Formats: sequence, structure tokens, C-alpha cells
Amino acid sequence: MALIKLGKDPESPSGGSPTVYLDEETDNYLVQGWKVEDAERLGQMDIPGHESVVEIPRRMVQFFLEVKKGDEDPDV
Repeated sequence: MALIKLGKDPESPSGGSPTVYLDEETDNYLVQGWKVEDAERLGQMDIPGHESVVEIPRRMVQFFLEVKKGDEDPDV
């Protein structure tokens, strides 16, 4: 599995917080974030037993390739 680290939270005080990766083999993103355990928020989602939810700050969207590509080419 070839994971590419796309970026860490630029405002992380410890440097070990949310990170976005791209798996080149599956062409999927992997997101390291804060585990969502708030029952009220989880209750608003339909989450299958084999999935989980993590939270990342909005500022991390910059690390997703489609966003960068869109910034480079306004016709996208």
C-alpha cells in the first residue's frame, strides 16, 4: 500500500493532529482526525457498523487534490 501524506493540520499545536493521506492503489483518501463520540451528532447520521466518523477542521480541505486542482483551473 502506497500512502501519500497530503498534509497535516497547519494549526496543530503538537504536530500530531489531523492528517490527510491518499492511497495510490485504491485512489481513496484516509483521514486521521478526532473521533466523534457525541451521541447527538452521531444520531443524525446513518453509519453502518463497519464504518466510523472522524472530524477534521475546515482548513484541512486544502489538502484534498480535487480542491487544489480546482484552484489551479477555474474551468474545473
